[in-house]
Amino acid sequence: MGIKIDLERSVQENAGTYYNLAKKMRKKSEGVESAILDTKKKIKKARKKEVKVEKKVVRIVRKKEWYESYEWSFTNSGKLVLMGRSAKENDAVVAKYFEEGDLFFHADIRGGSATILKGGIDAGEEDKEFAAILSVCFSKAWGRGFAVADTYSATREQVSKHLDGGFVAAGGFAISGTRTWYRNTPLKLRIGIDEKNRIVVGAPSADWMKRSVVVVPGKMAKGEGVKKLAKILDADPTEIQSMLPAGSLSIEK
Repeated sequence: MGIKIDLERSVQENAGTYYNLAKKMRKKSEGVESAILDTKKKIKKARKKEVKVEKKVVRIVRKKEWYESYEWSFTNSGKLVLMGRSAKENDAVVAKYFEEGDLFFHADIRGGSATILKGGIDAGEEDKEFAAILSVCFSKAWGRGFAVADTYSATREQVSKHLDGGFVAAGGFAISGTRTWYRNTPLKLRIGIDEKNRIVVGAPSADWMKRSVVVVPGKMAKGEGVKKLAKILDADPTEIQSMLPAGSLSIEK
């Protein structure tokens, strides 16, 4: 350590100069330490007040198929089933997509989905029973807590919007001729995810879903049921909500 000595001053004066300098440096050092401690306190306080920003989940909007404008499903053999979710949709489904060779299903209860099984006349009994189950699940029978309900099917020629010269109200249809009945059809609905990661519904026999559960009419409020299903299926609750029938439910398995 080098020390400069002023030869014109005494030893005591030179020592006094360095003593005063040391005091100044000590004060500066204490000030720096104090500033550091103060800065650390401010940083700690700021961290406590730090606002946690939630990560936004980015959902890819996929292009929907035309039939996804309605309630829909596919039988195990690949036949499309279309269902109206309102009186307006019932009329639209029948007017636009009910063709020769298809079958019309409707639960034997006032207030239900007009259900169309595409290619239903040539379909097997399993396909027809599949559509029959959907027709009772998406009817007032679900909201009333029924375990089973009757439903029927009719051909294109049997279904009309006219009855005895009058016009049937929105969502309703006049059926002529002999209907094919499906008695005591169970109200059980399978809901799950398909290979395109869409929320889908079907009869309990549906074997083409990646993961799924069976639901029935029950005492669990729909909102609560949707939350539980979303957790089980790891899916968007909004999509689940839109695919379920109106009314409470129970998760069977």
